[in-house]
Amino acid sequence: MEANSKVQQEDIENLAKEKIFNELNNKTILITGASGLLGSELVLSLICANRLKNLNIKVVGLVRNLEKAKEKFKNILNNKNLTLISQDIKDEITTNEKPDYIIHLANITSSKLMVQKPIETSLTTIIGVKNILDFALLKDVKSFVYVSSLEIYGKINKDEIFEDDYGIIDSISPRSSYPLSKKCAENLCIAYSLEKNLNVKIARLTQTFGAGLDKEDNRIYAQMARAVQKKEDIILHTKGETYRNYCYITDTISALLTILLRGENRQAYNVTNYDTSISVKDLAELLCDKYKTSKLKFEIDNKERGYAPKLTLKLNPKKLEKLNWRAKVGLEEMFFRTVEYLKENEDLNGKL
Repeated sequence: MEANSKVQQEDIENLAKEKIFNELNNKTILITGASGLLGSELVLSLICANRLKNLNIKVVGLVRNLEKAKEKFKNILNNKNLTLISQDIKDEITTNEKPDYIIHLANITSSKLMVQKPIETSLTTIIGVKNILDFALLKDVKSFVYVSSLEIYGKINKDEIFEDDYGIIDSISPRSSYPLSKKCAENLCIAYSLEKNLNVKIARLTQTFGAGLDKEDNRIYAQMARAVQKKEDIILHTKGETYRNYCYITDTISALLTILLRGENRQAYNVTNYDTSISVKDLAELLCDKYKTSKLKFEIDNKERGYAPKLTLKLNPKKLEKLNWRAKVGLEEMFFRTVEYLKENEDLNGKL
């Protein structure tokens, strides 16, 4: 068993059975941000694929917090195919490991920190991507995926968004440290590809969650899942008018591997489940109606909470789907599995 919970183990085993993992046999893949939600699930699923399919995928996880990583990977720390590297992504990467592939996930994702520490947010993104691109060049990697965000689209007046659509981002808002630095990082990736002949692809993720949710994650879907799990009311501090779609963690990981192995050089791909489009308010009401033990309440004030501005971001994933990828997990199942994970986590540890 690779994961620390039954629900998460089911997820990674189902994911690891997908054929795309076979294409990584006897290859080495470096994952930055390996102790985060997506990074850790990706590491676990790759190691699980080795066990289930008798593959020989070597996984190198770059992490900032080694103790957090050891807790995430406590069941596989002695696995011969896993190597952990502890360092800040803002520092030059000097490991002797020679990956065939890189997926760059390391980034600040806390909305609160984006407002409180916009310098750190911007520099972690921009310096971090430069360091990992330089390392990719040095090691002559076959393919590099930069994991970007739906927020790079900004405020945009369209019913649905394709990869060549762009809106407005307020450049003097501290909260824009995140989307603007992500846009800059995307452009730097393209520059490296053009000038240095690096095979680079960009994955623009919608909000992604699932089993394995970190106890410190305070994004809106995490707040809602915890409220339902604890049978508490869902509290919104805005009118909940932001409209977006979502993607379950296992679908996102299969998308990242698809882009890594089948994506076109210097292209961006939206990663989302198109059928999950919903406003924050309607999502809260859906969960309250489904679970009955929670009610929706509004507590709107002038406190700075770091939330993104009101946006309508319905990503269209048709470009990614042309690479033979489809999202499988619907919205209600996303929350069901996340809530079940939180319940199991509480039962095991006595707290979240």
